[in-house]
Amino acid sequence: SRILAGLGIPSVRFNFRGVGESEGKYDEGRGEQQDLIKVVEWMQQQYPGRPLWLAGFSFGSWIAALQAKKLGAQQLISIAPPVNRFSFDEFEIPDCPWLVVQGDADEVVDPEAVFKWLDELPAKPDVIRMQGAGHFFHSRLVELRELMEESLQSHLPDEL
Repeated sequence: SRILAGLGIPSVRFNFRGVGESEGKYDEGRGEQQDLIKVVEWMQQQYPGRPLWLAGFSFGSWIAALQAKKLGAQQLISIAPPVNRFSFDEFEIPDCPWLVVQGDADEVVDPEAVFKWLDELPAKPDVIRMQGAGHFFHSRLVELRELMEESLQSHLPDEL
């Protein structure tokens, strides 16, 4: 969220239902997709005409990926997509630039499963493979920001 805001992209970071102080309870991805849709609708009211960029970390990257094409995202950012934990069978490759960030020492999401999944896709995203980075990118957040900013520069909307 901070990286996108720093690039001039309106950004909101929210908790899915049942996380933190949010209402509701975990719904195995179904209700969480509805949560995302509602947040997108709200953002589009707040920033009419602005391009929709979807980004998510771990579980959030799964939810964003499932909705990117349906919502007409103009950029998808998937950080540590949990391909070994949740089904990506309903995932449709978006019609927009797509960036995947994965640490190769991730202790939560199997990095080899992610790289194998990416290799098998018919359309390849841009990939940042961070050597030695774990799931939460501890002590690597500055490097992560720099790599993402560099990768996203060419996709920034003309009107910010």
